[in-house]
Amino acid sequence: MDPISALTLAAPAGLNAYIPLLTVAVAQYFGWIHLDKPLDVLGSPWLIALIAVLLIVEFVADKVPAVDHANDVVQTVVRPAVGGLLALSAAGQVDIPPVVLVVAGVLIAGSVHAVKASVRPAVNVSTAGVGAPVVSTIEDVGALIVTVLALLAPWIAAALIVAAVVAAVLLVRRWHRRLRRSDSV
Repeated sequence: MDPISALTLAAPAGLNAYIPLLTVAVAQYFGWIHLDKPLDVLGSPWLIALIAVLLIVEFVADKVPAVDHANDVVQTVVRPAVGGLLALSAAGQVDIPPVVLVVAGVLIAGSVHAVKASVRPAVNVSTAGVGAPVVSTIEDVGALIVTVLALLAPWIAAALIVAAVVAAVLLVRRWHRRLRRSDSV
């Protein structure tokens, strides 16, 4: 897998670790991508089944207020680890030490997860829990779109990630300005 694809796969892993992991596993199984050893084991049927079960658990848990917070606590380890694993899939394709790829993937997925885990409690409180399934579904759809683009059009996926980061920064700045104005009134 090329390094842009591998690194862009780390971002959706920060939202839902199992969407990009299952996609890569299925792509490996069908021969659409090639993963070097030992990552080629991701394409084994038993591992695909395990990842699919974990995806279902994550999908359901992330839609329920309070349960989504407990899930995010567990995923604080899982999502960055999966991001590192997916970034490592570029090893052998580039002259970058594998540890650098892993660290980059962990940082990318960990950053996305940190934003998600810090925003979701505010969504739950401000919407009395009604927003949890809506926001979670948007996150899952976004993770799926970026995952597919990372494999088919990695530069477009990378641009989409950069645009999402810029939009998030602008929204946070706007929210902070509104908050400061309401505090001064």
